[in-house]
Amino acid sequence: MSATLPRITAEHLLSAVMRKHYQAARNLEFHLGAKKTKCDYAVASPLTERDIEQIEELVNKQIARDLPVGASIVERAAAGEYDLWKVPPEADTIRIVRIGEYDSQPCRGEHVASTAEIGAFRIASFETRENGRTRIRFRVEEAPE
Repeated sequence: MSATLPRITAEHLLSAVMRKHYQAARNLEFHLGAKKTKCDYAVASPLTERDIEQIEELVNKQIARDLPVGASIVERAAAGEYDLWKVPPEADTIRIVRIGEYDSQPCRGEHVASTAEIGAFRIASFETRENGRTRIRFRVEEAPE
């Protein structure tokens, strides 16, 4: 398995937690680095250390559920419930990645088959940026075999 697949899938879970618990509509920026990954979110107020602990706990809770990860293709006309801001306007069909019943979002990337393959999610750092964004840097520790 590619080392990036767990981090790509973990980003989906992190973004779902940020939407559901911190009212961040979407990740504004996503960068997959060699060792760490970063995401930027617009949140109503700066995150605290306790928020970061809770975010880590919530993501790891979904990982531990061993949720199936799959994808399907839908016609753009049937994709009204999804945030399509990253989808090119000329795309007639959209690939939707589903993580159990917890999250479904458009994505072209490859993912693990189950959240149990992700490993432990760890937030390495976070910061509130001048532009009102919160940047979260995370890593994924390998899942035990």
